[in-house]
Amino acid sequence: MGTKNPNDRNTESKIQLDICEYIKDAYPNVVFTSESSGIKLTIGQSMVAKRTRSSRALPDIWVLEPKKGYHGLCIELKKHGEKVYKKNGAVRSNGHLNEQEEIQQVLRHKGYMCEFGVGLEEAKRIIDWYMS
Repeated sequence: MGTKNPNDRNTESKIQLDICEYIKDAYPNVVFTSESSGIKLTIGQSMVAKRTRSSRALPDIWVLEPKKGYHGLCIELKKHGEKVYKKNGAVRSNGHLNEQEEIQQVLRHKGYMCEFGVGLEEAKRIIDWYMS
Protein backbone atom coordinates (compact mmCIF):
# COMPACT_ATOMS: atom_id res chain seq x y z
CA MET A 1 0.00 0.00 0.00
CA GLY A 2 1.45 3.40 -1.03
CA THR A 3 1.81 6.43 1.15
CA LYS A 4 -1.00 8.95 0.80
CA ASN A 5 -0.10 12.44 -0.32
CA PRO A 6 -1.32 14.80 2.45
CA ASN A 7 -2.26 17.39 -0.18
CA ASP A 8 -4.75 15.05 -1.92
CA ARG A 9 -7.62 16.35 0.23
CA ASN A 10 -6.95 19.89 -0.92
CA THR A 11 -7.50 19.52 -4.66
CA GLU A 12 -10.49 21.29 -6.16
CA SER A 13 -11.78 17.93 -7.43
CA LYS A 14 -11.65 16.39 -3.95
CA ILE A 15 -13.29 19.44 -2.39
CA GLN A 16 -16.02 19.25 -5.05
CA LEU A 17 -16.68 15.58 -4.25
CA ASP A 18 -16.67 16.29 -0.51
CA ILE A 19 -19.04 19.24 -0.80
CA CYS A 20 -21.46 17.19 -2.93
CA GLU A 21 -21.48 14.49 -0.24
CA TYR A 22 -21.96 17.16 2.42
CA ILE A 23 -25.02 18.60 0.66
CA LYS A 24 -26.52 15.11 0.23
CA ASP A 25 -26.04 14.36 3.93
CA ALA A 26 -26.94 17.75 5.44
CA TYR A 27 -29.71 18.73 3.01
CA PRO A 28 -31.13 15.51 1.52
CA ASN A 29 -34.14 17.20 -0.11
CA VAL A 30 -32.14 19.87 -1.93
CA VAL A 31 -31.62 19.55 -5.66
CA PHE A 32 -28.10 20.50 -6.76
CA THR A 33 -25.68 19.80 -9.52
CA SER A 34 -21.98 20.08 -10.08
CA GLU A 35 -20.11 21.48 -13.08
CA SER A 36 -18.10 18.74 -14.77
CA SER A 37 -15.42 20.86 -16.44
CA GLY A 38 -12.73 19.64 -14.01
CA ILE A 39 -13.30 15.98 -14.86
CA LYS A 40 -10.69 14.30 -17.07
CA LEU A 41 -12.33 13.30 -20.35
CA THR A 42 -11.18 11.95 -23.67
CA ILE A 43 -10.71 14.57 -26.39
CA GLY A 44 -13.99 13.52 -28.02
CA GLN A 45 -15.91 13.68 -24.73
CA SER A 46 -14.31 17.03 -23.94
CA MET A 47 -15.46 18.45 -27.28
CA VAL A 48 -19.03 17.29 -26.66
CA ALA A 49 -19.01 18.63 -23.08
CA LYS A 50 -17.75 22.02 -24.28
CA ARG A 51 -20.61 22.25 -26.77
CA THR A 52 -23.17 21.60 -24.01
CA ARG A 53 -22.17 24.71 -21.98
CA SER A 54 -23.12 28.32 -22.58
CA SER A 55 -19.64 29.50 -21.69
CA ARG A 56 -16.42 28.79 -19.85
CA ALA A 57 -15.85 29.53 -16.14
CA LEU A 58 -19.24 28.33 -14.88
CA PRO A 59 -19.36 27.86 -11.08
CA ASP A 60 -18.55 24.40 -9.70
CA ILE A 61 -21.65 23.91 -7.50
CA TRP A 62 -25.24 24.91 -8.28
CA VAL A 63 -27.78 24.63 -5.44
CA LEU A 64 -31.18 24.82 -7.11
CA GLU A 65 -33.08 26.02 -4.06
CA PRO A 66 -34.60 29.51 -3.82
CA LYS A 67 -33.66 31.08 -0.47
CA LYS A 68 -33.07 34.53 1.01
CA GLY A 69 -34.47 36.27 -2.07
CA TYR A 70 -32.17 34.42 -4.51
CA HIS A 71 -33.12 31.92 -7.22
CA GLY A 72 -30.28 29.61 -6.14
CA LEU A 73 -26.69 29.43 -4.93
CA CYS A 74 -23.59 29.04 -7.10
CA ILE A 75 -20.14 28.40 -5.64
CA GLU A 76 -16.82 28.49 -7.43
CA LEU A 77 -14.61 26.18 -5.37
CA LYS A 78 -10.95 26.90 -4.74
CA LYS A 79 -8.47 24.83 -2.80
CA HIS A 80 -7.69 25.87 0.77
CA GLY A 81 -5.15 28.67 0.90
CA GLU A 82 -5.68 29.86 -2.66
CA LYS A 83 -5.67 33.65 -2.88
CA VAL A 84 -8.78 34.95 -4.65
CA TYR A 85 -9.02 38.49 -3.33
CA LYS A 86 -6.68 41.45 -3.01
CA LYS A 87 -6.46 43.30 0.32
CA ASN A 88 -9.06 45.80 -0.93
CA GLY A 89 -11.58 43.00 -1.53
CA ALA A 90 -11.36 43.00 -5.33
CA VAL A 91 -10.70 39.76 -7.19
CA ARG A 92 -6.98 39.35 -7.96
CA SER A 93 -5.80 40.16 -11.47
CA ASN A 94 -5.74 36.70 -12.99
CA GLY A 95 -7.32 35.78 -16.32
CA HIS A 96 -9.15 32.69 -15.08
CA LEU A 97 -10.31 34.27 -11.80
CA ASN A 98 -11.49 37.34 -13.67
CA GLU A 99 -13.43 35.18 -16.13
CA GLN A 100 -15.06 33.34 -13.20
CA GLU A 101 -15.91 36.64 -11.49
CA GLU A 102 -17.50 37.93 -14.72
CA ILE A 103 -19.79 34.89 -14.89
CA GLN A 104 -20.65 35.34 -11.22
CA GLN A 105 -21.58 38.98 -11.89
CA VAL A 106 -23.90 37.89 -14.72
CA LEU A 107 -25.54 35.31 -12.45
CA ARG A 108 -25.87 37.81 -9.57
CA HIS A 109 -27.60 40.20 -11.97
CA LYS A 110 -30.04 37.37 -12.79
CA GLY A 111 -30.85 36.82 -9.10
CA TYR A 112 -28.44 34.10 -7.99
CA MET A 113 -26.13 34.22 -5.01
CA CYS A 114 -22.59 33.52 -6.24
CA GLU A 115 -19.47 33.17 -4.13
CA PHE A 116 -15.94 31.86 -4.26
CA GLY A 117 -15.56 29.10 -1.64
CA VAL A 118 -11.93 28.72 -0.65
CA GLY A 119 -11.53 25.28 0.91
CA LEU A 120 -14.10 22.76 2.09
CA GLU A 121 -14.94 24.48 5.38
CA GLU A 122 -15.62 27.86 3.78
CA ALA A 123 -17.82 26.23 1.13
CA LYS A 124 -19.78 24.46 3.89
CA ARG A 125 -20.23 27.77 5.76
CA ILE A 126 -21.59 29.43 2.60
CA ILE A 127 -24.07 26.59 2.05
CA ASP A 128 -25.12 26.47 5.71
CA TRP A 129 -25.68 30.25 5.77
CA TYR A 130 -27.67 30.09 2.55
CA MET A 131 -29.81 27.16 3.69
CA SER A 132 -30.51 28.58 7.19
